[in-house]
Amino acid sequence: MQALGIDEIRRGRPRWIPDEATGIWQTAVDRWHVGFVDLSGKQGLLGQVEGRTAQAVIVWLADRDQAWRDAVQYVAIDMRTIFKSAIRRVLPQATLVVDHFHLLQLANQTLTEVRRRVTVTHRGRRGRRGRKGNREWELRNRLARSAARMRGEHVDPLLDELSNLPRVIGAPITVAWNAKEDLLDLLATARTRPDREQVRDLLYRFYRRCADAPMRRCADADLPELQRPATTVETWWPEILAFLHTGITSAGSDGTKRVIKTIGRDAYGFRNPGSQRLRTRCATTRRARGLLDAR
Repeated sequence: MQALGIDEIRRGRPRWIPDEATGIWQTAVDRWHVGFVDLSGKQGLLGQVEGRTAQAVIVWLADRDQAWRDAVQYVAIDMRTIFKSAIRRVLPQATLVVDHFHLLQLANQTLTEVRRRVTVTHRGRRGRRGRKGNREWELRNRLARSAARMRGEHVDPLLDELSNLPRVIGAPITVAWNAKEDLLDLLATARTRPDREQVRDLLYRFYRRCADAPMRRCADADLPELQRPATTVETWWPEILAFLHTGITSAGSDGTKRVIKTIGRDAYGFRNPGSQRLRTRCATTRRARGLLDAR
């Protein structure tokens, strides 16, 4: 197996039991499961473990034979340090890849936080909830769209709408929107075999946008929200660069997680975690699904 996907899923409510010796309540059933998915072959879900800790991931990986572990070249994860530390310990030869979906989600979340903060700050209680008449709220869906997927005649009116807003509202939103688009332009180079200079220029443009936002673009309003995406990209840059070069994502893990959630809803929940893992293992193995479809 060349590529492995690791992702978490919440299975239900936790259960607690008191320790007879100390009287301290301890977790009997964890609300989280971690799944391991074959992203390059036809095996589907390889297994699940209860708990969301680095030790749980380490134990499952350590139970595989050495030849299986040596064959893993890439591991796609979301931005979880517990997964990162576990992989570095058990699969040191594997290249970690961060799924770009979470970066896109972070960029849009940052833009939403800026929009909501400046609206509440300068419109008062009227801006606490979106309402007709607050133009920045009415543009929220267009702001979340990628400019690369919009026609030019739609992008220019959007920027004009932002410039027509009061400066204390429109300027911070425009800066946050441009920072989001810079990050999207960087991630869009995946699967295009970008050269080093292209990646460097796009990364520098994103960093510069986040750093200069409070000083040049909007001197009358600080944008602390932009520090988080810049820090996140800096922290996870080796894994992001691996995504740009390989194009590997955790889409297979997310698709498997969706099937697991569907199985849980159809069963109205599972009281026994072992039964849930068995049912989801049968439902998410591609070979088993093929047999069921053939029938």
